[in-house]
Formats: sequence, structure tokens, C-alpha cells
Amino acid sequence: MLLHNKNAIIYGGGGAIGSAIARAFLREGARLYLAGRHLPKLEAAAAALNAPAGRVNIAVVDALYEQSVEEHAEAVAAEAGSIDIVCNAIGVFHIQGKPIHELTLEEYEHPIKVYTRTHFITAKATSRYMKQQGAGVYLCLSTPGSRLPVEGILGFGAACAAVEGFTRHLAGELGPSGIRVVCLRPDAMPETLARGSHANEVFSGPASRAGLTPEATLQAHAETGPLLKRLPTLEQVANTAAFMASDQAGAITGAIVNLTCGSLVDQA
Repeated sequence: MLLHNKNAIIYGGGGAIGSAIARAFLREGARLYLAGRHLPKLEAAAAALNAPAGRVNIAVVDALYEQSVEEHAEAVAAEAGSIDIVCNAIGVFHIQGKPIHELTLEEYEHPIKVYTRTHFITAKATSRYMKQQGAGVYLCLSTPGSRLPVEGILGFGAACAAVEGFTRHLAGELGPSGIRVVCLRPDAMPETLARGSHANEVFSGPASRAGLTPEATLQAHAETGPLLKRLPTLEQVANTAAFMASDQAGAITGAIVNLTCGSLVDQA
């Protein structure tokens, strides 16, 4: 198993992406600590894993507030003895589909503030324990919006670019302590719409402007955007997260992993 005896915290562990990553981590032998703001979602995610007693732990944690994250990280480190893997998979509603002349300053700033804030807070709180043990992996998520110059994603695109920049700089800062930092960059995943993700609300704006449903919008994108003419699945993203968190990916840090099915093509 790739993650045998590893202790992993997943922020946003009750969400569509976080719970999929939790399943992959559990399958590979990790002990899970699922954290999020909504207890019912965490309970449902944990129950769906059907794990042996003690393998999955849940806690209500607001990943936008330092005290909440610091207290949880301290508790996990004390109970588990180490924090080996941290995955920040939180997602929040943000405006898409509005051009700049319709976008308010608050709408533009919101995703930038949220995503940069949560990554700073979670990385700061957990990496101190990784530094003590001389090893660890911090995973985060972005989207192709970081590089796609299209109308209607100004704030979110800037937020994704900031997360990718944060990945590179954090990797440089923590690398000497043996800590790897990797950002996964999947394109939109249609499965999340059926799993209660905030993606429904996010895509409803652009979809309604085009006279489509969110599902039809993603299908149209799949048919015209990615080289593979499809979009990534939750399982593919989760399996990649498990590999990147494992020692088999021990030479990879400061990297943005392209999971866009060819919506973006990396340049040499």
C-alpha cells in the first residue's frame, strides 16, 4: 500500500473532492482525519468509507480561522504521533460568468482572499509538525482557470494562479526540512454536480447566460476543450493525490500536476 501507516489530514474532507481523496488514501493504508465546517457532511463521508474503527476521524474545523486549524493540528499530532500528509480540498462559492464591468470588487476579491488565506493557515499550522519529523507532504488544488484567458473567471482565475504560486514558494521554503508541496490541477469534474458540490451554484451563472444547465455546460466544454474530449473523474484525481502523497513520488515537489485531460498543454 502506498500510504501504509501514514496520518493524513484532509481539509474539506466532507466535500465531493475531499471525500474521494479520502477513499483513495484509506485504500492505500492511511489513517484519516477529515476536517470541515459541516458535521453532517463529515459524518456522511466517514460512514460511506465503511472503515475499521479508528481509521477515520472527523472534526469540525473552519479552515479559514487560525485558532480552529491550530488546535486541530495540535490534537492530531498528539493523538497520531505525526502529521504525514495534508490535503487542502476546501471549496467555496464564487462568482463566475460575469465580465469585469459587471463584477464588483467584493466578488473579485472573495476567492482570492479565501483560497490564499486557507492555504496559508493550514500549511503554517501543520508544517511545523512535519518539520519536527523531517518529512511530510502538503497537497493543494487549483484549476486550469489559473492559465485560461477567458471571460468571466477574473477573480477565481487570479485565485488559482495565486495557489499555484504559493505552491512553488512554499516548496522552496519547506524543501530543506524534507517537506514536499504539490498542487493538483484538475479540470471541472461533472460527478461533483451530483454530489452536492458548490460547483452547481458556481456553474449555474455561466450556464444560465448560455441558456444551458450546469451539466450541459460541462458536456459542451468536454466536447470542445480537452484534447481527450472528456473531463477528469473524481477517482482519477483521488488516485493521483494518493500517488503524489506517497514515497514513490518522493522526487516531486513544487509541481503543478496537470489533470485537465488536455484542456491545458504544458509548455516545455
